[in-house]
Amino acid sequence: MIAAWITGDRLHLQHGPIDLIIGAEGDREAAFEAAKTRFSTVLDELVSELPLLRSPMPVAPQGRIARRMARAATGHADFVTPMAAVAGAVADEVLSAMLGQARITRAYVNNGGDIALHLGKGQRFEVGIAGLDASALGKVTLQSGDGIGGIATSGQGGRSLSLGIAQSVTVLADCAATADAAATLIANRVDLPDHPAITREKAEALDPDSDLGARLVVTGCGDISAADVTGALENGAKLARAMQTQGRIKAAYLLLQGQSRMIGTEELADA
Repeated sequence: MIAAWITGDRLHLQHGPIDLIIGAEGDREAAFEAAKTRFSTVLDELVSELPLLRSPMPVAPQGRIARRMARAATGHADFVTPMAAVAGAVADEVLSAMLGQARITRAYVNNGGDIALHLGKGQRFEVGIAGLDASALGKVTLQSGDGIGGIATSGQGGRSLSLGIAQSVTVLADCAATADAAATLIANRVDLPDHPAITREKAEALDPDSDLGARLVVTGCGDISAADVTGALENGAKLARAMQTQGRIKAAYLLLQGQSRMIGTEELADA
């Protein structure tokens, strides 16, 4: 495990494929010690239940992080495994450990772009909404009363395979695990089945360990008409609206080939 202080009084933790950047205000040293202690057991904990976590819902894992993953993946109509929430659940768990051991006014745990966030009373946090290619889409200012504790982005070019063609889908929710699973599912829905400009391949051919198995994932998307872009985005936006109505998410930002959609809490957007 790698643990190092980096610029901006932040902590960098890395173990295997998990890479966290952590910031905290308040009792920073105690918070970082708690983060390091909890993080040291994360990978082994996940590996011990990995076959179950790669199985379709419903499943009932035992570990704390695994249970967070399963909760975030529960109740969706589309195919999903707990792995859809793994990055967010790890961020949530490390943040929870920090909050349990230190007095913190504001903190975040960033797991490759999936962020668990704590805002104490009167605190604010500015989030840059960006595509997976790092292109800036705008900014959102979150405040302590907004009920947002998690931010996650999914889509083409991300760390995981996607069933859809979204360039990016960013979701704001009450925790990072919920945002992570929701972003994955909404991005999957931004799609045009059987469109000739979209190439697909079985997930297991690209990654033998993928939880998607023989399902066809998108490997490329050429230029499509503006009407097709609108249709694909609306497919994803419909699911995002349903999730927002159900109280699963606070907001979602969808991007595809120059068009975008924003669902829920529009008043948070600065751009």
